[in-house]
Order: sequence, then structure tokens, then C-alpha cells
Amino acid sequence: MSNRLLIATLAVCLPTMMIGQAPANQKPAKPSPKMTQKLSPEAVHQSSLVIDTHADTTQRFVDENFDMADPLKGGNLNFESAKKGNLGAEFFSIWVEPELYKGHYAKRTLVLIDAVKQQVAKHPDKMMLAVSPEDIEKAHREHKLAALMGIEGGHSIEDSLALLRQYYDLGVRYMTLTWSNSNGWADSSGDIDDAKVQHTQDGLSEFGKDVVYEMNRLGMMVDISHVSDKTFFYTTRITRAPLIASHSSARALDDHPRNMTDNMLLAVARSGGPESKGGVVQVNYYSAFLSQAYRDAAKAQKPEVDKAVQEFKDKEKAAGREPNYEEISKIQRQFADRIPRPPLSLLIDHIDHIAKVAGVDHVGLGSDFDGVDGQLPEGMDSAADLPKITAALMERGYSAEDCRKILGGNLLRVFREVQQVSKQLRAEERPKISDKQPFDKPQK
Repeated sequence: MSNRLLIATLAVCLPTMMIGQAPANQKPAKPSPKMTQKLSPEAVHQSSLVIDTHADTTQRFVDENFDMADPLKGGNLNFESAKKGNLGAEFFSIWVEPELYKGHYAKRTLVLIDAVKQQVAKHPDKMMLAVSPEDIEKAHREHKLAALMGIEGGHSIEDSLALLRQYYDLGVRYMTLTWSNSNGWADSSGDIDDAKVQHTQDGLSEFGKDVVYEMNRLGMMVDISHVSDKTFFYTTRITRAPLIASHSSARALDDHPRNMTDNMLLAVARSGGPESKGGVVQVNYYSAFLSQAYRDAAKAQKPEVDKAVQEFKDKEKAAGREPNYEEISKIQRQFADRIPRPPLSLLIDHIDHIAKVAGVDHVGLGSDFDGVDGQLPEGMDSAADLPKITAALMERGYSAEDCRKILGGNLLRVFREVQQVSKQLRAEERPKISDKQPFDKPQK
């Protein structure tokens, strides 16, 4: 071997030999604790982007002049509780009570949207308006609560695709096709057995089909919580994007029409186009949707509750005042407090059941905070208690990755796909859906 070749060989080999051998006086490096120790539930929860898809705190903003910086005052969500629970994103419900606001649904809808935006404007250091998955992640990096909005009840659009589009432009990113009331183009589980209510023939009218398509085109998530079973299955057949149930639980564990059968859970998991990864069911924490015993007790109590509420409404009207929904909620809560709360384990049972039936990629959290008059399971009093869910799931054998999916990853995935479908539909060359109003008459 020539000297030149020997030098070249040593130049290549020596650094490798030096890297491969530690000096005699240097102890071998120990493996990272992260590699050898199982993450604690607290560490998993704190490392997750937690997303909740339904809170009715918006009503408190308007009716109680509540501020997110205020103490809870009997509620479930404020800045302090969100921080303690590591809540990263909240969908504030834009819900219009159909009887109290009959004749001006759009006005009330806009008031509620404005209330969320006023909170964001008032607390720019703690809260950020989010309209995309990227916004949610940006808010999380900046340690702010991502504030999103979802309309609860298709009656808010007043049979107008123009209003639907305007709500999207204002930041609304999901809409529940119905609330507990059918609206003429989609049927609700809340009044499906009421013979006095006019229902559609197939679950969706022609206009209802247009609403679903336009939501797909806009990039607004189609929410099938509250709808009738017939409306649900029709929607799964026609949607081009994966569906969400923003706050629904499992009917196999609690036979409530608001909950979803196993077949429905599977249908959500398979919803969307042929290449879709499927939708997600966000579990509701309301005790009557978790516990059959609690539901039966609440059902037995209902006539007395309805009587007390009607007496309050009559008294307010006699005094020339509009009944305040928050005052009605206080009356309902007084009765609800008489029923023992079910254990937190029942909430975990519903998450576990949906994960086993539909898959762990198709379940998430939709609390219904501030919307169920305090009727939450034991130990779940506010957003500060969210880490208990992670701890309970890990106790049942769920991995850190599974927990992160359930806590928010699954919803974020669906949100991204919905926006991707929107881009595809907007690029398609097809006739634009006309905005037919209910008063339009066919031309002769």
C-alpha cells in the first residue's frame, strides 16, 4: 500500500473509530428517562392538544354578562378552569332557543356570534379566534385558548343558503342540522314522535340536501347530533366530507334518542368520500345521556319541571318582560340537583364503547359544558377536571397516542379533511346551488 493510500484510509477510519469508542475515563451515556419510563397521565394530558366541541357558555356571555375572566359562578368554563384542564380549543355553541326567539332567529344568532368575538377582543392575550386547524395549533403554541363557533340548530339559517354562507364568513365552522326541533328540511330526534310536527319524507328535503352540499363546499363540518335516525342515515349517504357528532353518546349504554346506536357509530366512522378516513363522535357528558337510571329519574320529574317553567314564563309575560333562558335554566337546575349524579366511570364507559365499536380514531370530547344545568357526572364540575378523563383512560389501558387522539387529535384530523374536501368542491365545475327562499314560487 502506498503512503498516500495509507493516509487516505486512516483519514476515513480514525474518525469512525473515535466516534464508536468512548474515552476510558468517560461513563457510557444513560438512556433518556423519556425512553425508559412510562409517561404519567398528567404528562400525557399536558402534552396533548385538548379540543372540546360543545360549550353553551355563549348564552352566559349574552344573558348574564358573564366574562371568561370571571369566577365560574356555578358554571363549567372560564379561563382559570381551561388553564387547569389544559383545554386548548373550545367550540362555543351558537344556540337559539326556538320558542323564545321565534321570528328573529338570525338576530339572536348574530348576537351570540358577536358575544364570542367580543370575548376574543377583550382578552387578546388569553384567547384567539380560530377558523382552521392551523389556527388551533397557532393558539396552542401561543398558550391561548382557541375560540371556535358551531351553530346548534339549522333553524338559525332561516331556510337561506345566503345566511349559511354569511355565518361561515363570520367564523362558524360547524352546524348541527337540527336542535331538538325539526326545521322543515331536516328532522330532529326531539320531536320525531310528535304527530303535530311536520316531518320530511326521507329525513332531508331537497333544500336539506342542498344545505349539506353547501356545508361540504364551504368547509363547514356537518354535525349530526340531535337529528332523527332517518335524517342521520340519509346525511351519511350524501355527504362528501366526514361527519361529526359534536355532543352525542352511545345508545347501547343509555337508550336515549339523542345517543347513537352501534350502527350509527360505524356509519360516522365510515362517512366521507371513498378515500376518507372517517368522522368522529364527540362524547357528551350530560348525565341523562350517560346513565339510564339518571335518565329515568329525570323523565319522571319532567311534568313538574315543565309546570314550574311555564309558571315562570307566564309571570314574566304578565309583567311585560321577555323570559330569560338563564332564569329558566336555574329552575331546571333546582330540580336536577335532587337526582344523584352518576359516577365519572360512566362517561369513560361511553368513550370506551365508541372506541371499541367504531375505532379509537373516531371518538372525542363534546362536553356540553354550561348547557346541561350542572347535570354532569361526579368529579366533572368544570374544564379543570378534564385531566381525570386521561387518567381514567390510561387506567383502562389506553396508550398515550390513543389518549391524544381522543383528547383532540381525531377532531383535528376530521377538520383538516373537511377543509380539503372544500377545496376540491370549490374547484369543480358544476352549477351553483341557487338560494331558494321559502316564499319562492315556480314560474308559470
